[in-house]
Amino acid sequence: MNDDQLERLKYPTGKFVRGTKVSSPERMVVAVEAIAVFPALLQVEVEDLTDAQLDTPYRPGGWTVRQTVHHIADSHGQTLHRFKLALTEDKPVIKPYKEALWAEHVDARTMPLEPSMQIITGSHARWVVLMRAMSAADFDRVFFHPEQNREITLSEALELYVWHSAHHLAHITGLKERKGW
Repeated sequence: MNDDQLERLKYPTGKFVRGTKVSSPERMVVAVEAIAVFPALLQVEVEDLTDAQLDTPYRPGGWTVRQTVHHIADSHGQTLHRFKLALTEDKPVIKPYKEALWAEHVDARTMPLEPSMQIITGSHARWVVLMRAMSAADFDRVFFHPEQNREITLSEALELYVWHSAHHLAHITGLKERKGW
């Protein structure tokens, strides 16, 4: 497999462009709806997979499907908290985490998906209710990301997680297609 093929497997929907923000009220509705429907889309893709399939990496050197789902729970749960921090504090500094190391913990490598699917479903349900009640000015609120050394608006964070959801869903659907599952 050449470098271009590996890059397409790593970023099946392309790379996220930092600074991308919700561009209109119509886009806001679409973006929030993408967050709302993601847990159900993910559930459909993983519900009938065997343990052997769940333990298959989506690309050479990549996470397994199991690790990917547990990562989504970790990441999206963090984002709900970041939204709430930004809505209740003035430019809070968020706590980054080492996602690659988290994915290597025993829970991410071995546990059934159900606990993480519950986290994803619950986090998204709460996040969507929160976002649907937010004003345009609320989406301009920021948190500070110390590893990136910059402020991130909630508008950008929303677009990032619309991308993140599609990105990891494409990892799973692409693997299933390549394997004929």
